[in-house]
Amino acid sequence: MELLDGKSCSQEIRREIANTVAQLKAEGKRAPHLAAILVGDDGASETYVANKVKDCEEVGFDSTVIRLPAATSEDELLAEVDKLNNNSNIDGFIVQLPLPDHIDEHRVTLAIDPYKDVDGFCPANVGNMCLGLPTFVSATPNGIMELLARYKIDTTGKHCVVLGRSNIVGTPMAILMSRNTNPGNCTVTLAHSRTQNLTELCASADILVAAIGRPNFVTADMVKPGAIVIDVGITRVEDSSRASGFKLVGDVDFEAVADKSAYITPVPGGVGPMTRASLMQNTLKAYQR
Repeated sequence: MELLDGKSCSQEIRREIANTVAQLKAEGKRAPHLAAILVGDDGASETYVANKVKDCEEVGFDSTVIRLPAATSEDELLAEVDKLNNNSNIDGFIVQLPLPDHIDEHRVTLAIDPYKDVDGFCPANVGNMCLGLPTFVSATPNGIMELLARYKIDTTGKHCVVLGRSNIVGTPMAILMSRNTNPGNCTVTLAHSRTQNLTELCASADILVAAIGRPNFVTADMVKPGAIVIDVGITRVEDSSRASGFKLVGDVDFEAVADKSAYITPVPGGVGPMTRASLMQNTLKAYQR
């Protein structure tokens, strides 16, 4: 078993980006600029945005955070999106999800300029991804593909099972793994809560991507010996033995599955850091475009 170390891999990516930015500045050019809109005071969202600001500082990007109260109307948020769309000093921006219930996330996503949509959620970017055209791929699937590439894992002809069909991870992951690329060239099965014989299906996978949002859902009997296991999930579960009172676990029962796997991502330290690094990659791409 070998760990797919997203933490060290993401550090390598950030060093590469930082070197590129240093060269840009040496040539008298401005730094790439990432902005984020945060609506309300959700604790997890605050943490995510703070981490993105920290990543920007590390690679030499400029960053801006626009904080709006939870009572902000949909039209007011759309007005802020429009300002960023038309601000030539902002290369890319995100609207941190989730949004308050009274705001239509789909309408907000549609309003973002596809050339600044570094989250890769806009229909135009999703469509380009499906066609294999240059685009922004959403950060988590892009990070997984980068991790597989940097570990030089041969995926050609393998059976890949993706657990979860979300628009952010599962569905794009299935498309990327089926494309005529490297990594890619897999035969892909997209499984979900209504899939029958799920245990047997997962146990037939050469590559298993778990993005179902259920802690420790994937057990040893669901994993083929020698499989590559990518754990996208991350959930806080109570743990009185820790000072924090909780621990982070993935969708995969790591202790039970690790010894059966050829490669496996840990939680934390696997897919999460790669997601953050991918956002930096997309921001640099937006700047270059």
